[in-house]
Amino acid sequence: MRIDVKNLDFSYGERNILEGISFTVDGPGLVAILGPNGVGKSTLIQCINRILQPTAGSVEVNGKPVGEYNLKDLAKVLGYVPCMTPDSFPMSVADAVLLGRHPHSNWKSTRDDVRIVYEVLREVGIEDLAMHQFNNLSAGQHQKVMLARGLAQQTEILLLDEPTANLDVKHQLEVTHMLKRLSDERGILVIMICHDLNLAAKYADTVIMLKDGGIFAMGTVDETMTRDNICNVYGVDCEIVEDQGRPHIILREMEGCPEEAPEAPMEPAPADVAERYASSLPGLWHGRTPI
Repeated sequence: MRIDVKNLDFSYGERNILEGISFTVDGPGLVAILGPNGVGKSTLIQCINRILQPTAGSVEVNGKPVGEYNLKDLAKVLGYVPCMTPDSFPMSVADAVLLGRHPHSNWKSTRDDVRIVYEVLREVGIEDLAMHQFNNLSAGQHQKVMLARGLAQQTEILLLDEPTANLDVKHQLEVTHMLKRLSDERGILVIMICHDLNLAAKYADTVIMLKDGGIFAMGTVDETMTRDNICNVYGVDCEIVEDQGRPHIILREMEGCPEEAPEAPMEPAPADVAERYASSLPGLWHGRTPI
């Protein structure tokens, strides 16, 4: 299993989101994509999964351009778990997870499909919710159902956009530990977007750090999760200590980071701005409501 991203650019109109992204991830393992909000992490995942079309560059999956796969064949190789899913499934949890078997099914589900559904429900720890209505679940339970649906696809590559969003601390650890275990035991490539530096440091085999639409650092956790890198990417100081052979990050706010250029001060609003705003509203004359 291999993903090659070559000179990838993506823009929304004239706004560049990703520029010159190139990397290769090969073989089983857990890859964490890190970076501040708005840096293009979700956009990158969606370009890999052909949800978005890059402005320039290419993505190859197992040596084949992603655009040459039909959608069903791509879904047999690449699983995708989005960050947020609206309440759009008026069905049971088991049926929602069964949708993950669609790439492998013909016109109906098989006993093997149902077996796989209940195996992943048990693996994610929500087997007791199988007959509950998806729309009645909490946000955290929704997230686990979507994770189970992605696992039910049984792909060799799994892309996850913030799989620990909406989960409490215990379940964040459980889910990330499970993803690491699956990458080891099933021999699959798991690529996840993560906002928790310590979850990434504890479990990831490879880290990709994004900044300003490009790759700032890529490598092992020891190579990437450094004080200088965290300062540069996130603008916060930290202390790195070792915990069970892995780096652990203790944030120190802005103390030791180089100061960013201050923003230009805003011009003061005209003294009569409130009066002018009030007079522009229907039914208001100079701040007085007509009777």
